[in-house]
Amino acid sequence: MPPRLKARTAGAFYLLSVVTAVFAEAFIRGRILYAVGFVPVLCFTVVTLLLYGVLRTVDRNVSALAAAFNLTGLFFEAIERHIQNINIALLFHGAYCLLIGYLVVRSATLPRPLGFLIALGGLGWMFASLPAHAGQSIQAYTVSLGFIGEGPLMLWLLVRGV
Repeated sequence: MPPRLKARTAGAFYLLSVVTAVFAEAFIRGRILYAVGFVPVLCFTVVTLLLYGVLRTVDRNVSALAAAFNLTGLFFEAIERHIQNINIALLFHGAYCLLIGYLVVRSATLPRPLGFLIALGGLGWMFASLPAHAGQSIQAYTVSLGFIGEGPLMLWLLVRGV
């Protein structure tokens, strides 16, 4: 698959992952929520693998490490496992975003500001993963930072690719 198509496909699955996750959290309750929760996990698994393919030309080892972090986080998300009230999935996803940010900054085919934004979003996700770190109001800001950091890259991949 050509890199541009790979990146645009990643952007499409990125958007599908976010939309299905938000829809499930907002409108679905009970046991079916758990089943529907697998859709965004599967979509983001595709994103992770496609972005590995796109960004491995920048640094194969860092791209592989980023993919490993995110796949591990997605596993924890799928089984909904928290350890001592720490959302392990968000912690791994935050580390993934930091590494992807580094790769985007070093990339010759993606705008550097997108890398800084997603890295900032990664810090937001890592901070949001902590248990009751400073109350609900701070958590809302850190989650917002995560979305603000990831959103531009998602849209860039969807519209422009690489």
